Amino acid sequence: MKLNRALMRGRALPLLVWICGLLVLWEAVSWWLLHVAKTPLAQSKLPYVHEVALTLWQYSGTLLREGGATFGNAGVGFLIGALSGVLLAVLMSLSRTIEQLAFPYAVASQMIPILGLAPIIYGIVRDEQMSRIIISGYITFFPVALNMLRGLRSVDPSALELMHSYAAKPWAVYWKLRFPAALPGLFSGLKIAAPLAVTGAILVELMGAQRGIGVIMLRNLYYGPSHTYMFWSTVLVGALLGMASYWLMSLVERLVAPWQPEFRPQGGSR
Repeated sequence: MKLNRALMRGRALPLLVWICGLLVLWEAVSWWLLHVAKTPLAQSKLPYVHEVALTLWQYSGTLLREGGATFGNAGVGFLIGALSGVLLAVLMSLSRTIEQLAFPYAVASQMIPILGLAPIIYGIVRDEQMSRIIISGYITFFPVALNMLRGLRSVDPSALELMHSYAAKPWAVYWKLRFPAALPGLFSGLKIAAPLAVTGAILVELMGAQRGIGVIMLRNLYYGPSHTYMFWSTVLVGALLGMASYWLMSLVERLVAPWQPEFRPQGGSR
């Protein structure tokens, strides 16, 4: 325990020094742009960090409420997209015919730019909440399906032969062998898709929704330099939501698949 605490202190201190150094550099460059270089709209390009932090504190209630709306809708879409991706991956692993029929369409669906698809979905559905859920699910679907399929097919052939030699049922092969082997791949896809789902929800909100962090972001962008600090605050909140979704998936992965090498003590032995 003492060793672990010492290691944590050894990692935390350099990180703290780096963060403090970057913040000081940011403040210095912001002051230089404003007072020395006299750059037009200097605070819009690089605002003072302390002013952004003060705005975050002053409007924390509003930002939390609107950020929660964005995160909730992105979460629902993420769950639907993840379940759909897992289901398609299982079907494709069961049948090459299904894979040959479905995979090209799944790949082709990802060729459509989200920036163009979001207003189309919003125009068809005419419901901001449903549009956010659909776009978040759409973004989540493909990386989860691709990584899950790869995980299902990463099973050791000798273990598969052993299961077949015992005449194991197909569901037993999946439950006891393929699904555990696919968990690392599944969580790789989930960790990629989670921040993207939040970004997709914010993108839909920029199309004219009534609630969400993207709505405040767009309004303050229109108001111009007088609302620079609020605009930057919404950008930071959006980034924090994406990071929170990634950390949440990492936490779930640690709980569900603790046997992975990176979660073992000293990176190796159990």
